[in-house]
Order: sequence, then C-alpha cells, then structure tokens
Amino acid sequence: MLIAGFPAGPWATNCYVAATGPGTECVIIDPGKDAMTGVSDVVREHRLKPVSVLLTHGHIDHVWCVVPLTGSFESPAYLHPDDRHLLTDPMSGISPESAGMLRGAGYSFAEPDDVRELRDGMVLELAGLTLSVDHAPGHTAGSVTFRSPLDGDRDVPEVLFSGDVLFAGSIGRTDLPGGDHPTMLRTLAAKVLPLDDRIVVLPGHGPRTTIGAERRSNPFLAQVAPAAPARGL
Repeated sequence: MLIAGFPAGPWATNCYVAATGPGTECVIIDPGKDAMTGVSDVVREHRLKPVSVLLTHGHIDHVWCVVPLTGSFESPAYLHPDDRHLLTDPMSGISPESAGMLRGAGYSFAEPDDVRELRDGMVLELAGLTLSVDHAPGHTAGSVTFRSPLDGDRDVPEVLFSGDVLFAGSIGRTDLPGGDHPTMLRTLAAKVLPLDDRIVVLPGHGPRTTIGAERRSNPFLAQVAPAAPARGL
C-alpha cells in the first residue's frame, strides 16, 4: 500500500492519500484547511487518480477542503450521518471562540454534491483498497476509524486511520459540542483495545504510533484496560 500523509493548515491536521501503488486510483482521508496543494503534489508525484474522499468526522479542521476536492475530481465524500450537519454548519461543532473567529472571516460552507453515509461495520472497496469502518463516537457523535486488513502474504501491517479518536499518547478532546467523555471511554474499550498490537496508527494529528505502544503507555487506554488478575503466593 502507498500512503502519503502531511499536516495541513493552521490546525496541522494530518491528511492522507492512500493507494495500492503508483499509477493507480487513490482515496483522500481528512482534507483539512490548505490541503489542496499537498493532495495535488502527492497525486502528481505518484500519478494517482482520486476516486473518493473519506472523512473520519465532521470537524472543520478535517473537512475544510472536501468540497473543492470532490468537485475537482468528481468523486463522492463518505461521512457518518451523525456528523453530516457539520458540513454545512461547522460552527456547531467547535468552541464559541473559534466559531466567532470563523464567522468574522466571512466563510461559507456547503455539502459536496455526492455525500455517502458510513455505517458501523461496513467494508469499503475503493481504489483497490479494502477498508473496514468502525463507528467510534466520543470526540464527535459521528466519528469513525478506517482500518485496512493485514496482508500476510507481503508482511504488510494493518493500518488504522484513527482520526481524532486515538493519538500518540493521548485521545481526541471531548469538551466540544457533540463530544462525550464516557462515550469516548466506551469506544476505546470496545473498538481500540481489542486491536492487534502490530497495527500502525495514523492519527488525525501528530506522529504515527502503534496499538501496542499505546496499550503500554497511553493513560487513557490504561483507564479502560481490564485489571490484571491477582496472583496468589
């Protein structure tokens, strides 16, 4: 698998372009503010053809460029329905202070022409890739993760595009509208802890990590991990 990622815009949101290899179709994941140039550079360098835009959730720092990208490449956008309202009303998902700054700048937002809904447990077959979708609420009501299968024949590790569910050493904040900390902890217990330690985690912000590294050191995963059984003398 070819995966090119780069931090985009003032929020340094990691945007990813994924394909089976050079000269093939590709998917774009989480195109935040100012992601157009980075995506265009990756597409040109590897001779790729974007066929869809996948959104881990609806926060503005992850979807800012979804309309220009889907329009440029005539491709659909995929988003969980619980976050769809954020495409046209992103202010409802951010802090009042941030919303005030964006309103003052005179931005307007709209849905792409073709929005397709993600469901928990669905499997996407796009650009020659297979991606499993897990609904992972807590950061937002419609947060999801995308997970590729393990390729045992080529010893290619499984990859998790975790959005703002899981970071290296931390998790996504739950104090914004639509966030809920108890729900996030349930998501971590049900959707993250069961994953294989070898899975490479490509988060929405910050450096890559692995499930194993987070299981050992992430304090939020420690909160929801089952307690080790007591040992007798």
